[in-house]
Amino acid sequence: MTWIILLIIIIVLVFGYIALYNGLQRAKVYTDESWSQIDVQLKRRNDLIPNLVETTKGYAKHERETFAQVVKLRNQMISLPADQQEKKMELSNQLSDSLKSIFALAENYPDLKANQEFTKLMEELSNTENKIAYSRQLFNSSAAAYNQKLLTFPSNLVAKIHGMKKIAYLEVPTEEKNAPKVSF
Repeated sequence: MTWIILLIIIIVLVFGYIALYNGLQRAKVYTDESWSQIDVQLKRRNDLIPNLVETTKGYAKHERETFAQVVKLRNQMISLPADQQEKKMELSNQLSDSLKSIFALAENYPDLKANQEFTKLMEELSNTENKIAYSRQLFNSSAAAYNQKLLTFPSNLVAKIHGMKKIAYLEVPTEEKNAPKVSF
């Protein structure tokens, strides 16, 4: 009789261990999938940038430095290996800042603002920027769920046995956290 009870306890422990391990793996897969959504949106933005630059060039020939910066950052992002997520997000933040300069050009060039192709591209880029922001939020939520499993008992024991590591959150650059200076 004691053998049966011992066998039942062992079976429950094994199935519990398996359930905890699978829960950790599931949380990791969700985090990886949410990063892939960021990658998809970054690629979409990178594909739109050459069209925007070409459309805008004719209107603002003296803004070459702005265009060169956008193209340089885009090319750096494209050439990064997939596993360099932090560097990719850093370049993405810089690229977003550079794109804001191009968006601002429309205010200086009314003909550009009226150009349908430019307007369409700006709308696409704006939508893509929103999707990137949403994807970053999803990634951080997925990472939080995974990290929580790494820290809570009993899944933390399983995580330690398998050497699972905490996933870093994507953070807003310090300069973007500061309120813009406004003068009247």
